[in-house]
Amino acid sequence: MFRADEQPAEPPTPRWSGSAAVPPPKPRKRAWGESAEIPPVPVPAPELPPEPPEHLTPVDPWAGADTGGWDLPPAAPPPPPTPTLPYPTAPAARPYSGPPAPPVHSPAAPEPPRPEPPRVGYPAAPPPAYPVSPPPAAYPVSPPASRTPVPSRPAPPPPPPPAPPRQRRATTPPAGPPPQQQAPKGYAPKPARRRRRWPWFLLFMVACCCGCPAYYGVPMASQYPADAALPAEVADLRLRDDNTSKATAKQLEAEVRKAHWLAEDTFAGVYGTPAGKRVTVFGGTGFRFTPESDAEDEMVRLTEQYSLGEAQVVDTGVRGRHQRCAVGRADGQDVVVCTSVDHGSITTAVFTRLSLDDSATLLGTLRDQTVTTNQK
Repeated sequence: MFRADEQPAEPPTPRWSGSAAVPPPKPRKRAWGESAEIPPVPVPAPELPPEPPEHLTPVDPWAGADTGGWDLPPAAPPPPPTPTLPYPTAPAARPYSGPPAPPVHSPAAPEPPRPEPPRVGYPAAPPPAYPVSPPPAAYPVSPPASRTPVPSRPAPPPPPPPAPPRQRRATTPPAGPPPQQQAPKGYAPKPARRRRRWPWFLLFMVACCCGCPAYYGVPMASQYPADAALPAEVADLRLRDDNTSKATAKQLEAEVRKAHWLAEDTFAGVYGTPAGKRVTVFGGTGFRFTPESDAEDEMVRLTEQYSLGEAQVVDTGVRGRHQRCAVGRADGQDVVVCTSVDHGSITTAVFTRLSLDDSATLLGTLRDQTVTTNQK
């Protein structure tokens, strides 16, 4: 309450501090598993003021204890000490007969005499009942040698600098006598033996450059170029000249030209015997770089036409010539188809009424009489 003429004081204007007001803290979140009930805050009990020690009753620690047994009887006197044997008397020293001691340049100052300890007399002990060995004899001791000052050792010299890396020197042959002067007899220098160095690399290159072309070039040179001409008779076979045989030969030549379009010449013919055997021969001439693969391709080309089985390899005994034979069927009867290919020609034949081995042998005979090599 204020009087009518008194006005209440206005609160002071707050000064600007430049900082935001601090919000009140948020309530703490409840941890996982914590009970939602707020436990009561324990109120500590008020501490009692300590009691002053003046109001406490003193306590006697020896109250009720028997203190009458502290008086002890006087101790007995200690026993007398055990008597000891007297020290034996040392014998007289023998005179020194050695060389005289060197003179001492700097005699040491005499030490002041030490006071002797007071001697205590002990009662004499009776002699021992057992024999006592005599004391050892004393020998004279030479006086100590004079100590001369040892000169100090000089400082070791500094280590030498490391040597440069050693270079390998070129070895030179021993020099002989001058051209105008002859060496004495028996002292002629032995001439140095020169080490023989074979040009292995050069020999290897020559072998590769000459051996490989020779290995592969000799068969090519001996088998190409070649010419082909069908003979009229081969063993018991006769070349047929009827219209049917001529038409079959022309058809076979056309097929060979179509399959081997790089061939230089083609040939075809039909042979027969009075017993009814029939042999059809066709082929061509021209250079072939891979005769082995050409022989396999020829058997694959004829497989569908003659229903051939698995082709067998026949050894010809000639390097660069490869032969294949297989069994098939044609016009309802069994046939044997064989082909022989080298670097200059290809010869194929169809045999009837013959085994595979006989057919391979007969094809070699037909090929030798049909194909001739023009060696220059």
